[in-house]
Amino acid sequence: MRIMIVSGSHRQESQSSRVADYIAEDLTRIDPTLVLDTFSLSGNPLPLWDESAWQKASSLASLWQPIRDRMREAHAFVFVTPEWAGMVPPGLKNLLLFATPQEVGHKPAIVVGVSSSRGGSYPVSELRTSGYKNNRLLIIPEHVLVQDVADMLDGESPGNKRDAWIRKRISFANRLLLEYGKAVGSIRASGLTDDADFPYGM
Repeated sequence: MRIMIVSGSHRQESQSSRVADYIAEDLTRIDPTLVLDTFSLSGNPLPLWDESAWQKASSLASLWQPIRDRMREAHAFVFVTPEWAGMVPPGLKNLLLFATPQEVGHKPAIVVGVSSSRGGSYPVSELRTSGYKNNRLLIIPEHVLVQDVADMLDGESPGNKRDAWIRKRISFANRLLLEYGKAVGSIRASGLTDDADFPYGM
């Protein structure tokens, strides 16, 4: 199984990237046979979406193609998102505008909210509300909030009880994601998800 882990922060050396790296390590501990693809939005590698992304000869389409191909190969996703002014960073929402059902449709995803304090829940709610509509991303019921992130997931051993607890929660969520990945593959294989009469969500 191939898992794509997306770090949604535009910042260089962000806490979100560090959390994404920890999640990748945990997934490897759970199943060493997994193929992991970590993709960072650091530096905001995609310009703002417009319709030319659908035109094969456009410069925007050529920028999108290598990322598109990686997303198409994935069976499941982890989206790590910081909370910026109570919102998902614009680069991550932009990525989900580029993504179509061919890249992410009916593939399970976990949202991991990251906060320097006790926040992080608003981006999870935002992605559950609008992150899936036309691309048909399957955001599973489980999510993770890594609060006070500077004190969490640092080093091989937990620094305190909350750190130990969040590590266990991440492992629980990762194991659940893998089971969803196994279960929903048959739904995509059924052909029902490719119905041309209903290309968009309601």
